[in-house]
Amino acid sequence: MYIVLGVTGSISAYKAADIANRLHKDGHEVHVVMTDGAQEFITPLTLQTLSKNKVHANEFEEYDPTIVKHIDLAGNADVVVIAPATANIIGKIAGGIADDLLTAVVMAAANQAQIIIAPAMNTNMYENPIVQANIEKLRGLGYQFIEPKNSHLACGTTGKGALADVDEIVKTVEGAKTK
Repeated sequence: MYIVLGVTGSISAYKAADIANRLHKDGHEVHVVMTDGAQEFITPLTLQTLSKNKVHANEFEEYDPTIVKHIDLAGNADVVVIAPATANIIGKIAGGIADDLLTAVVMAAANQAQIIIAPAMNTNMYENPIVQANIEKLRGLGYQFIEPKNSHLACGTTGKGALADVDEIVKTVEGAKTK
């Protein structure tokens, strides 16, 4: 399976390394797309080493002038999984905003690949009615969500918002219905 793994700027971005590694070891072709925020938490080199593919982060960096990167990634994708997904990325996708490489890939892939989103954020952010409305809007459009878990969060509070377990994310991706 050709999997695009989107990684956003959350403290749980380090778990993307385990996700990429597990999916690669299970025989999948994993292509990582990182937001600028994600690169503040984990390096592209880590994800490149584990996925065995170049990590994509710059929307305008094209390696082959005959290939438009976001269209190529989207066109090859069976599944696009965003783990962790911040409130920001969920809001952008729900609003149809494609102002970075990851959102551009999602917009281009939505009609042909399964999109799976695993939120990770502070409880108050996750429970914010705007975030919940964005999640419901995307669910209504066929996007799949992996619920965050209740846990002690990086901010020091306890509540719903921690990234789902890596096992659950990998199982969900591997069980995805490809279009």
